[in-house]
Order: sequence, then C-alpha cells, then structure tokens
Amino acid sequence: MPAFGPRRQPSRRGSMADVPKDLLERIKELEHLFTVDASKLKEVMNHFVKELEKGAFYIYPGTGQSLVANALQGLSKEGGSIPMNPTWVMEYPDGHEEGTFLALDMGGTNLRVCEIILPAEKGEFEIIQSKYKMPEELKTGNSDELWEYIADCIQQFIEYHHEVEELEDMQEHIPLGFTFSYPATQEYIDHGVLQRWTKGFDISGVEGKDVAELFENALKKRKLPIKLSALINDTTGTLIASHYTDDTTQIGCIFGTGCNAAYMENVGSVPKIAHYNLPPEMPIAINCEYGAFDNEHVVLPRTPYDVIIDNDSPRPGQQSFEKMIAGLYLGELFRLVLVDLHDNKDCQVFENQDISKLRKAYTLDASFLSMIEEDPFENLSETGDLLQRVLGVKANKPELELCRRLAELIGTRAARLSACGVAAICKKKNIETCHVGADGSVFNKYPHFKARGALALREMLDWPKGTKDKVSILPAEDGSGVGAALIAALTIKRVKQGNLAGIRNLEGMK
Repeated sequence: MPAFGPRRQPSRRGSMADVPKDLLERIKELEHLFTVDASKLKEVMNHFVKELEKGAFYIYPGTGQSLVANALQGLSKEGGSIPMNPTWVMEYPDGHEEGTFLALDMGGTNLRVCEIILPAEKGEFEIIQSKYKMPEELKTGNSDELWEYIADCIQQFIEYHHEVEELEDMQEHIPLGFTFSYPATQEYIDHGVLQRWTKGFDISGVEGKDVAELFENALKKRKLPIKLSALINDTTGTLIASHYTDDTTQIGCIFGTGCNAAYMENVGSVPKIAHYNLPPEMPIAINCEYGAFDNEHVVLPRTPYDVIIDNDSPRPGQQSFEKMIAGLYLGELFRLVLVDLHDNKDCQVFENQDISKLRKAYTLDASFLSMIEEDPFENLSETGDLLQRVLGVKANKPELELCRRLAELIGTRAARLSACGVAAICKKKNIETCHVGADGSVFNKYPHFKARGALALREMLDWPKGTKDKVSILPAEDGSGVGAALIAALTIKRVKQGNLAGIRNLEGMK
C-alpha cells in the first residue's frame, strides 16, 4: 500500500472562478493594499530599530505634566514616538522565589484577581483566581468609579477565599503585584503616572495621575491587608513569567486587544536614568509601549481604511502601529472595507440588502475574522451562516469568497507587521537566537497567526533556507498573574539585598 503521508491542507486556488469580474478587480485592489512584502517588512524593521533607540519626547494631550515629558525621552533624548519606559524590574527570576502573593490584572476586557503561591520547587507555582467583567460604562466613566470597582472586586476575592478571622489576625500585609496594562511613566516600581489611555478606555481624572496612589487609597478605605509591591505592565510580566519557566526567553510580547513588547536592557544604554548613577551593566526591563510606533506615518503601509480608524478613534494620531495589528481593530477594518464595497456603485456587494448592522462601528471583532478563516467547507457555508446570524446579510458564493480573502489579507498583514517589533528588538540587541514569550487573544486564538509571524521573522532576519527558526515566538506563561507575583517577589528580594533603586515606599518590604 502506498504511503500517502500527512494530508495537505485543502487548496482554495481556483475558488475565484465564479467571482464576477468587477468583484475580482476589487479583490485584487485589496490584495495590493493589504499585502506587505519582504522588502517592506525590512524597511519597517529598520525604522523600528531607530525608533527603539530614540524612544519618545512627547507630552500627551491633556496631561500637562512635566514629569511625563521628562520621562518620555526613550532610551536616548532625540525624540520619537515609542516611550521605552524603564520598569525598575532589575533582574530575571532564578526559579527559587518563594511566598504567597496577590496579583491584580487590569486588562482591556476583564479584571482578574489571583492568589499565587511560589513553592520551594524551582519554576513551579500554584494559582487560584477569579475574573470580573469590566463594565462598558466604566471604560468612559470617572476615576472614583474605577478604583471603587477594583477595590470591591479584590475585597470579594479575599473574603471568598479567606475567613474574616484569618484576615483580622494577619500581622503582615499580603504583597500584591498590579498589572496595569496601559502606558505609565515609572520613577519607581511601586508608582506609575498614566500617560494616556489605550484599548478603547477614556476614563476621566486618571491621565497624568499616579495610579498606584489612587489604587492604594481605595484599598485603605476598605482597610484591606494588602501592600502594593510592584506596578507592572502585562508585557513585562509576560517576559518575567516566561523566563521563570524557560530561561532562553529574552523578549515578552502581547498580541491581543493591544500590542507591546518588553526586554532586558543594560542601565548604561538608558541615558534617561543616568542620574541614578547605577552600575552600567545592571539589567533593567524596558516596557517599549511600541503600539505608538510610527505615529508620524513615515513607514507603515497604511490603507485608507486605517486612516479612517485613526481619525474616528478617541485619540487620532496615537497608537498608529497598534491600530493596524491589534485585535481591537481587525474586525473594524473588515467592516469598513465591506461597507465601502457595498456603497461603491461599480461593485455589487450585498446588493438590495439591509446592511444597517454592518454600518455600526466596532460591531465585529477579531473573533469574527477567525471564524471566517477557520471555515473548513469549500462552499464556505459556516461563513454564510455567520454573516446571516450576526449581520442579517445573506451572501452569495462570490461574496463569501470576498469575505474569506479579505479576512486572510487582514489577518496576514497583522501577523507580518507584528513580527517587525520582535525582529527590531533582536537586531538592536544583537540577539541571534532566543525564545519570545507571547500572550494575548490574537496570538493564542487567531488561526495561522503564529505561522505567518514566523515566516515574516525568517524573511526579515535572513535565515538560510532549510534551517530551524533561530527566534521562536512561543505561548507565554501567565504574565499578568504569575509575572506580577514574581516581580513583587523580586522587588522584596532586592530590598532585602540593599538594592533600593526605583522603590518609593519601603514600608512592609523588608
């Protein structure tokens, strides 16, 4: 019997045979708009390296804070759009950290509270956790509402998992690592001034303020036995947590509602903290916040649809890179293209159908595109069902083929551009081989994202054909939970060792 080997993925070549000429021309135009070839990837990567080195010198509208301006000078003082925030995380874990810690994770969709036990066994951890939905109205509410809600969730968690008597008898406060996944300037690890909201948040009274202080005040009102030991970004937590279980990890990334990366830099390469007079070889984790890459629109291949998304966003001109690759915007890109094609009289898409649901901004998210790309049937029946169920639109076969190709184009572009930031860090730091710990809904759930990103890395970094990937982007450990606990543990450890750089409040840390 012949050995057939593994079954190939079914090819969809030739499936455009029944697509009308006018629609086929529009598809070719979309392919031209959304395709990023290897030469463009390298151009983006090389500009990315320069911007990582420059960092940013930018006062964000509405803050009015000289502190923010001074801290946003990146690694150098030449200006640019990427903040490159020092995090005051000054070492990797060695795997022998021990203790019980709380972690609070404030992401774009959920609030998560965790209790994490780091046992004596190297690289091990135990975790219990609860998730709380971030109410939509809270995302555009005010500061007091936000911190009251967060404190209430923490109190619920503690009271559920601990007896009241146990809490009252506590002699020491429980150390907590707070994962605050928004750009913040940190002069200390237990302090952070919010530069600007991202991920669709626009809560008044927080930008330009120390979120650590606002959080601690809410805890004190409820007399909760908690000590904020570290304020971190989810990306920094991803770097530390992934290194905890895999010491070849040198970069942490998030590809989800937003996008970002963190890596270890030498203090001597960060002039903005030169006044601390720290040993130049001492490591410090840098939270890039590179969703702001190319806000000047120098190199990114923006389409007219990207321009619309930027102009209609709460913060036009900011987070340009993020708006092209992050999960929050992929569905909106898809929607804008379909509406444009429907309204174009030269192209008949969803003709004589009510597309009122499709006209509503942000009706679709990245999961909608994922389901289209995962449709296994040649006739795209699942895609047809999806369009009818969510949008009330009955699509014919050519329209289904259009939707499939458009989802592939948007998803592929996102994956390929996402790899540019990783490649730029590798090039800047002369990293030839390493693991990259990645987290986020797009990385974990979007079909083919990992493979498309890996191919883009190979094209940019010129690896010889037939060789294994030298830089591998792998699923990360729980950065916002375990990572936050580890960073709290590392902070307490270095206080005991006498390294007090970047720590504001030593009470309860010794």
